[in-house]
Amino acid sequence: MAETTKHSSNGASITSDIDDLQGNASESKANQEQASYQPHYASPPPVKVPYDPNEALDDIPGVSYALELSLASKMIESEDYCNQNDEKKERLYFATLGTIFATGYGLIQCVKGLMSYEDVDLLSGIEHTKQGNLIATKHRKKAASITSPLAGIVISSLNSHGVGFIKSMTDVERHAELVYAESLFEKALLGIVYSGDWLAFIKEALNMRTTISVYRNLLKYVNTMDAESLANGVYLGAGMATLILSLLPQKLLVIVELFGYKGDRKEALDLLCRAGGWSADNSEPAISTGKTVIISLESQEGVPFAIHMALLVFHLVLSSFTFDGVDVSMAQKIIDWNLKRYPDGVFFLFGAGRLSLVRSQPRRAIGFYTRAMEVQSQYRNLHHHYLTVCLNDSLEAWKILQEATWSKAIYSYGMAVCLLELADIEDRGEKDEKKVGPSSKEMREQAIKLMEQVPNLRQKIAGKSIPLEKLVARKARKFIAQGGRLTLPALELAYLFLGIAHAPRKTVQEAKMLAEVRRARVLLDKAGSDPKKYLDGKGDYWDDLCLVDFLEGICLRYIAYPDPDAELDLSAMSQEEADKASEEAFNAVLKNGPMIELDHFLVYNAHYELGRLYACRGDTTAAKMHFDLVLSGKYLEVGPSGKKGKYSLEISFLLMIVLS
Repeated sequence: MAETTKHSSNGASITSDIDDLQGNASESKANQEQASYQPHYASPPPVKVPYDPNEALDDIPGVSYALELSLASKMIESEDYCNQNDEKKERLYFATLGTIFATGYGLIQCVKGLMSYEDVDLLSGIEHTKQGNLIATKHRKKAASITSPLAGIVISSLNSHGVGFIKSMTDVERHAELVYAESLFEKALLGIVYSGDWLAFIKEALNMRTTISVYRNLLKYVNTMDAESLANGVYLGAGMATLILSLLPQKLLVIVELFGYKGDRKEALDLLCRAGGWSADNSEPAISTGKTVIISLESQEGVPFAIHMALLVFHLVLSSFTFDGVDVSMAQKIIDWNLKRYPDGVFFLFGAGRLSLVRSQPRRAIGFYTRAMEVQSQYRNLHHHYLTVCLNDSLEAWKILQEATWSKAIYSYGMAVCLLELADIEDRGEKDEKKVGPSSKEMREQAIKLMEQVPNLRQKIAGKSIPLEKLVARKARKFIAQGGRLTLPALELAYLFLGIAHAPRKTVQEAKMLAEVRRARVLLDKAGSDPKKYLDGKGDYWDDLCLVDFLEGICLRYIAYPDPDAELDLSAMSQEEADKASEEAFNAVLKNGPMIELDHFLVYNAHYELGRLYACRGDTTAAKMHFDLVLSGKYLEVGPSGKKGKYSLEISFLLMIVLS
């Protein structure tokens, strides 16, 4: 859990120039490599007609071509190509997804569903993955008979759960086994998102169990036979399954391991890197021998897009919740290499933006996200996932997000708090007179309308409400109840979306964020020791006081101990000064916590963040004490005779602590 203060010495200034935003991939040498790179297919490869299931593997070049179209941000063309060459949806790879080299129609529909969260897209994705799963089932090897489990004890090739059974398959049947597992995984993932009750959720969870079992059997076969022709598809599935298990809380993982499933994160990441040809010693996927898959620039179609995306998601997104195994330098290598090959690849531009954000370079991140939107106009919902970097200061970004379907409640709330912040700036006389726009009154009226809509825009996943949507709905109701006001709502939202963690220290954390916190404190100080005098009795004094102390503590902690992967700028405060002030702020939250009326989560988060502060100092004993308090289930915001019940983001918050 402990964080370090070791940082990159490369503190080059960030500019808004798009050439600089391209980072390593835009240097002259990289540009020459980009110019020399040519797509593997000069024209669409021919597809055999009619289709013969025994020749299913002959479709691999065609689906590989479809992958190249997708990676070049030509999603519609890729989708059309798959449709045209498999109108009956009967081909193993076109109807489902490519395992070793490519991607197909089922995966495309899966991505669309997860990007939009619209029922129609989710149902379409489920139907297409069902069809793909059916096609894979038709290509799989059938068990000999109902007696095969008994016969398998004597004859290994008849044991449908052993290596011998996989050995007895043809190449097509082994590919079909892998495709079956992957399409079942997609279907289960979409089903979990769409399911409206726990029964449906459990059904899809059982499908996940089947998927893991298939991957485990195939991995045993690969390890036994060293079958490199199928290896990286198996490594991908087995690595992903193991990685997902490794994210489970330790107590739950112990139970899962009783059924023979392992959650070894190192093994999972090793499998994924092996599948992609990556290692700590090389800057590109290398041609290797032995048990490592052959990957090189000369065999580009052999690198599955899913492997790179899986590694990027873990190192750049899941790294917000866990540190074990995270390697940002590995993510940098994957992004640099792919941007050489696909300079307009929307997925890798997104990854580059996320990498810049992790390194506390928001302006560079915005440049990458903007570029991603410019090169890809076909799937609008992809755009919406790039704009969340603009939480603090981009009203236009939130306006664009209003057309998104992923979480209208959060996007509407984000736009509302942005309007409130801009209105406050105008009222203080800080607005640039040259800018023409709505008045502070008009912005507040628009914010009120949005806040009134937020509670009714919530969605459910697996029959359960989304924790962050529940929080913003409660905040919106509080806004209305308090006569149209909230304290530091934009900065609070920035904390929840890790905006404070990834902000530059001097220019943002100190100059802007701390300034906002101290401006809010002035109003609290005016009330003195009489909360009734605070905002004429219209504000929750203790809630706001604790929120101000909490956010001040957060800003100061990141000034004292920036993210280890951040490229640092200079700070006007010393580490000792920021460290001490941060501790005092968190302790103030704990002291006044019993007086809180609504925002009880602040006390639990203060214990967590204070624990992280101690961990940064190297005081693991004190850190563990605060983490254990949160995990204990005790009611920390009240005395022994009181009881407040659940607090906002409780499940998500506890999971984050466990993963850390």
